[in-house]
Amino acid sequence: MSEPQKDVGAAGGDVFIRFSDVWLAYNDELLREGQFAVEAIDLQVRLGEFIAIVGPSGCGKSTFMKLATGLKPPSRGRIVIDGQPVAGPLKISGMAFQAPSLLPWRTTVDNVLLPLEIVEPYRGQFKQKRREYEQRARALLAKVGLAGYEDKFPWQLSGGMQQRASICRALIHEPKMLLLDEPFGALDAFTREELWCILRDLWTEQRFNVILVTHDLRESVFLADTVYVMSRSPGRFVVKRDIALPRPRDLEITYTREFTDTVHELRGHIGAVRRQGAEVAQ
Repeated sequence: MSEPQKDVGAAGGDVFIRFSDVWLAYNDELLREGQFAVEAIDLQVRLGEFIAIVGPSGCGKSTFMKLATGLKPPSRGRIVIDGQPVAGPLKISGMAFQAPSLLPWRTTVDNVLLPLEIVEPYRGQFKQKRREYEQRARALLAKVGLAGYEDKFPWQLSGGMQQRASICRALIHEPKMLLLDEPFGALDAFTREELWCILRDLWTEQRFNVILVTHDLRESVFLADTVYVMSRSPGRFVVKRDIALPRPRDLEITYTREFTDTVHELRGHIGAVRRQGAEVAQ
């Protein structure tokens, strides 16, 4: 098992995300008892970097996402994103989850437009700029292969199509950071790999920061610059693995020895985390 690393990911390039000794207990009682969901998180992520977080269920991956979006303030420590201390929900981020959660009474394009209706500064000028925003939404949908489906309702789309629309909705306000919590977990293998490539292309073109939480080790190695392994709860980063595979990456790379060796190495780290948790429980 690799030792925890501090200030990981900082070398080369401006730091966009900085966690400094961050701990989180979900309420005051747990804090008094010293029961933390995540602990001692030290992390530095470069501007434009794509990171993935993997680990056993319940290790704190989703808790980390709540901290990164400002939905949960840390109990201890400090979080700085894009040069500003995180003191509440971030407007510079977009999010997509395993369930697309499209509103069934809205068309695809209207679902994509939703953040522009509720997030400032877009909200205040939505009516005046609706045509411009709709053109942006339709162009984004075309990029992910949904041209011709813009005016369909969610029930008329496949699961993979709904998830593409969900990613468009997360990106429509041109966020600096995209957070993805198991976004492809419910899809079949072929659709999942197709969406890997769509996400790869969007990130390559726009170079927003990405934090991807996933159980799929192949997904993490294919997409990310850096993969972090979390320990069992209370979660902390115990392994950092830089992915040196050349970009741009095509699916053929998933059959190479270097790719499979990296996946097996990460699987070994997670196996060690699970064994350590089992020993503690005994």
